[in-house]
Amino acid sequence: MRILIVEDEPKIAELIADVLAAEGMIPEIATDGEQGWFLGSTEKYAAAILDVGLPKRDGLSVLRNWRDEGLALPVILLTARVNWNERVAGIDAGADDYLGKPFQMEELVARLRALLRRTQGQKTTTLTAGPLRVDLRQMRVSMDGRPIKITPLEYRLLNYLMHNRGQVIGQEELVENIYFRDQAPDSNAVEVLVGRLRRKIGGDIIQTRRGFGYIIAEDNP
Repeated sequence: MRILIVEDEPKIAELIADVLAAEGMIPEIATDGEQGWFLGSTEKYAAAILDVGLPKRDGLSVLRNWRDEGLALPVILLTARVNWNERVAGIDAGADDYLGKPFQMEELVARLRALLRRTQGQKTTTLTAGPLRVDLRQMRVSMDGRPIKITPLEYRLLNYLMHNRGQVIGQEELVENIYFRDQAPDSNAVEVLVGRLRRKIGGDIIQTRRGFGYIIAEDNP
């Protein structure tokens, strides 16, 4: 899933991006408020990590604009200030969570996971479909309790389909959410990837809807 990082400090932005990529997510960085506002308004993201102190347009202004546009994007605000008035202003502007700088990356990831679970109606850090089990915290996959070795790309595909269980997901949407922007997959890359994953977890869990895409059904036995 794609996560927008709006942060003007390059080292912090890159560190967050590296950590999220290691967690199986697709991070994208905006370095100022104008770029962040534009990307959040025109692209689809699962969540945003938004710094308050940004050039061109501050983070609270970006957040208010998103909410005025009706954008329900889950947002974690980052700030170097500890004034409680700033925290209140952030929550009033529509923030879902607030984290003060400096912070531990582990806490940021934990808060992001919790936010994604809340917005997607999940109560646990594991997803299941019949004998298939995906541990989101440890990024492990198992079938009937037997560990399955999968690649990071296969994990991102499975993770996205499991988070959208019961929905048919087209190839274009999958490409946007499992490949980094500097990657240029072939036209049949998703089909090949799905085939490879099916050989590992069985052919019945990921179903094909011809002409539409792929689905892990809600009633998967």
